[in-house]
Amino acid sequence: MAKRSLDQLDVAGKRVLVRVDFNVPIDQGIEGIELYDQRLRATLPTIQYLIDQGSKIVLCSHLGRPNGEVVEGLRLAPVGDRLSMLLGRPVNSLRESTGPVVAEALLQMSPGDVVLLENLRFHPGEEKNDGVFARELADTVDCFVMDAFAVAHRAHASTDGITKYLPSAMGLLVQREVEAMGKALESPEKPLAALLGGAKVSDKILLLDNLLEDLDYLFIGGGMCVTFLNAMGYSTGASRIEEDRLDFARQIMERAEAANIKLHLPEDVVIANEFAADPGETDVMHVGDVPDGWYIMDIAPKSAQDFVAALSKCKTIIWNGPMGVFEMPKFSHGTRTVAEAIAGLSGVTTVVGGGSTAEAVEELGLMDKMTHVSTGGGASLEFLEGKELPGIAALPDV
Repeated sequence: MAKRSLDQLDVAGKRVLVRVDFNVPIDQGIEGIELYDQRLRATLPTIQYLIDQGSKIVLCSHLGRPNGEVVEGLRLAPVGDRLSMLLGRPVNSLRESTGPVVAEALLQMSPGDVVLLENLRFHPGEEKNDGVFARELADTVDCFVMDAFAVAHRAHASTDGITKYLPSAMGLLVQREVEAMGKALESPEKPLAALLGGAKVSDKILLLDNLLEDLDYLFIGGGMCVTFLNAMGYSTGASRIEEDRLDFARQIMERAEAANIKLHLPEDVVIANEFAADPGETDVMHVGDVPDGWYIMDIAPKSAQDFVAALSKCKTIIWNGPMGVFEMPKFSHGTRTVAEAIAGLSGVTTVVGGGSTAEAVEELGLMDKMTHVSTGGGASLEFLEGKELPGIAALPDV
């Protein structure tokens, strides 16, 4: 069902509460925020649209896990400072999210002004989807825009409850997320590939179940491939095997074969004698020759090139999960090779799931080369699994 979009909501001259996701690394100070400000940049089109409409923009977000208490190190003011630089205009960061101080500040706003409320999760009612807190957020504004896709899978006061009290719509970011991933699921240009990695098979069970029958190609790397390789009878050294997922891995391989889906697993891997960023020894080994006590850390260069050759035949690629232990530079090359190849494909729709995959693409400077990079890790995964996201379901249909 289509949801009301921003251009279908009367925002001209109104005080508009916008739920954004500014949950960015803050422990490294302004430098850390600058390095990982994708989520700030992603919501700029919605903010600029509202500025152009003469709206008074009231932004609200969470940051970290303060568990309903005020934590000085999780105040949003530093994020507001970075947003101000990106917008080229002042952002008034308040030290409360509701109450008289907020009400007075909002009364003083002029068209085009931007206010950032304090960390929503300082209030215990936020994560409990408390109706009283949702009503307090709603009382000082005229309408609501949901532009925080990364928390759309959470039924919180600022994502779900608030829609009961205000005219509401999707922001441009949420609309872009829903349209890009919806098209990849519902009407992809074929051949369709899923490129899956990350630590665990269990994280991708529902995703595989939802996607498999529509796929032409399935690529599995990262920690996931360890369980699949073990299920095929290969020794995988000291690498963690999900014993309770071995049968599932076998079923996926059988279903793929029956449906004539081309399944690609690495034939050779980068291994290390310890699971560490700078291990004593590393080697490249065929998957059947991994010695006891060694860890599979990445797909090897030849396997990465095999993946690239097959991916070049596809027209739509859904990518979720790095190919190795990307956060350790020595074991980032498989992910880098695949990412650069995907970014260089022309006439191909590339949809990148959020979380660690988005961080890898951002770190490699390839954001602009992908069709769509999701801002939501858990939310994008649940969307691709076919689940209903409460923060989107709560918005009015059109």
